Amino acid sequence: MKVIVVGAGIAGLSTAWALTRRGVEVTLLEQGPIPNPLSASGDQHRVIRRAYGGHTGYQRRIDEAFDAWDELWSDLGEKHLVDTGFLLISQTGADEAIASRDSLEAGGYPVERMTAAEVAGRHPFLDGEAIHSAAFSPEGGVLLCRGVGSGILDWLRRAGADVRENAQVVSLDRETASVRLADGTKLAADRLVVAAGAWVLKLLPDLADRLTGYRTAVAYLTPPEDLRAAWEASPVLLDVGGAVEGYVLPPVAGTGLKVGAGIHKVPCGPDARREAETGEGARLRGYFSPPFARIDDYAVAEVVTCAYTFTEDRHFFVEAGARTTVVSACSGHGYKFGAAVGRRVAEGVLSGDGAALSAWLAARD
Repeated sequence: MKVIVVGAGIAGLSTAWALTRRGVEVTLLEQGPIPNPLSASGDQHRVIRRAYGGHTGYQRRIDEAFDAWDELWSDLGEKHLVDTGFLLISQTGADEAIASRDSLEAGGYPVERMTAAEVAGRHPFLDGEAIHSAAFSPEGGVLLCRGVGSGILDWLRRAGADVRENAQVVSLDRETASVRLADGTKLAADRLVVAAGAWVLKLLPDLADRLTGYRTAVAYLTPPEDLRAAWEASPVLLDVGGAVEGYVLPPVAGTGLKVGAGIHKVPCGPDARREAETGEGARLRGYFSPPFARIDDYAVAEVVTCAYTFTEDRHFFVEAGARTTVVSACSGHGYKFGAAVGRRVAEGVLSGDGAALSAWLAARD
């Protein structure tokens, strides 16, 4: 069987990996370099964690995600995951952090409750006066995106896959599993997988009734020197409490101190507003006071923009047709499932069981 995979973000790379290791002849097409810094997978690091608030289906699927990553690390010969655990911080006692904590406890997963004084004592960059409570789980950490992307790329090339960087797809045909590139080249295969991230709506505009493109950004901060060591030993701050949907990735394995907030997104096409805006880093930093202490002592080192597709309910999206499978809209939280998504898409392509693939990605059970 021959399969064309469009897009070399984490979903496309993982699908190409899973198909290739099953003996499929794969052509992987990416519009830019691999890893592509403009893609949602091109940042320094991303979170993997079990907590999902009310999305208990995804919470349970983390077991399969860890298993798939372990299989990938075995193939690559290197682990691109730092096991930091993650912290949930509540500012009010009734915010999303509490819902995530309670869901973990209800599922029987390991989680340690902490008072405000306990968490501030353990992590001196936090303002204990601004915190209601906290909880820590050891089941999670930081995925090193650039190592993952480069590692899969090298593995695919060694395995004989046809990997084409700077090969932009400008049109495709679901029925014939064929694509046309910007240079006029036409390619066809037995099956087509479209994993083009936020660019999927440019190729398949008819999906606009189910997918919405958003532009967001993250900031890299330079912490005060006396707090640097504490940050380097910190877990992921999965939720900083309140209403900003804020998260923090610690500076591990050569990465920076990264902050992002779910409220910092606007509807936008994937190629628009890709430069950081004036004052954007300061606005992002401001979302984190509280619970950070001494927020003005943090310098903004860099602002990186991102493009995503979202579904209305933030569940993952798949359209599994006879010859073409479209996977998109991980709604900003799909990277952690990348290796597992790749395996599932590969299984769906080979078995023809689109219903099973859709049910797994939707994670409603």
